Amino acid sequence: MRNRIFAVLALAVLAGGGLAYGTYNAINAQPVKTVHAPTQPVVVAATELPLGAELKKEDLTIANFPDGQAPEGSFTRVADVIGRGVVTPLVKNEPVLKGKLASKEAGSGLPPIIPDGMRAVSVRVNEVIGVAGYVLPGTRVDVLATATPTSQQQDTTSKVILSNVQVLTAGTRMDQDQEKGKPVQVTVVTLLVYPEQSERLALASTEGKIQLALRNPTDKSAPETPGIKTAGLLGLTKPVAAPSRVAGGPRKIMEPVTNNAPLAAALPTVEMIRGDKRSAEVIK
Repeated sequence: MRNRIFAVLALAVLAGGGLAYGTYNAINAQPVKTVHAPTQPVVVAATELPLGAELKKEDLTIANFPDGQAPEGSFTRVADVIGRGVVTPLVKNEPVLKGKLASKEAGSGLPPIIPDGMRAVSVRVNEVIGVAGYVLPGTRVDVLATATPTSQQQDTTSKVILSNVQVLTAGTRMDQDQEKGKPVQVTVVTLLVYPEQSERLALASTEGKIQLALRNPTDKSAPETPGIKTAGLLGLTKPVAAPSRVAGGPRKIMEPVTNNAPLAAALPTVEMIRGDKRSAEVIK
């Protein structure tokens, strides 16, 4: 009886295994159906491209987008964009759009990215003036100038002369030491300003010293400051208060708190000696 049960079980296992194997082979034997959705070519960046870069063949590649889903203003051929300048930084695999490129006549580099009516002015800075390397392209800064309007040293004044200025480029270039004739590394920051602002910046950089103050990009305010002289810095004179700021206006400069109450006259005291101890007693 037991042998008969084992025989039935063995036949069932063999039959099930054969059926599973046959089903597996039948499924694999069916041809694979592939669905070809219509696509269209789009030119994308093959690598990261900085502001002002000139597009070359090796900087571009083609990506297939679903038909009708290509971004507006995109290109289908690499040859259509070679040689044009980038006015907005591009990341890898980002579509190249007409709005991110300079015109064919403008060329590449810095000039095509300067808006109409504005100017790009470069100033030499050091690590301190450049806010320890945090002044990068796209950031916004205030420009402070320190100069002496007269021949008197006490008239030296520091004041914010430009506010909310965009940084176009920030980097280094090689300059030549006039005395030793050797190349030296110079940090240069290029600011985007209006013509009248470029005059102020040029005068400040030649007649005095400039300092850059990094701003929060969401802060659009333009505070009006009275400036400060050496005497006001040391508290020798009363600083001039700027207008108070309301709803995005200029901030109010807080005056230092001083105690103008007259000093009380010192009361007479007598030194008392008791053994090895000394104390001062006030005579009332």
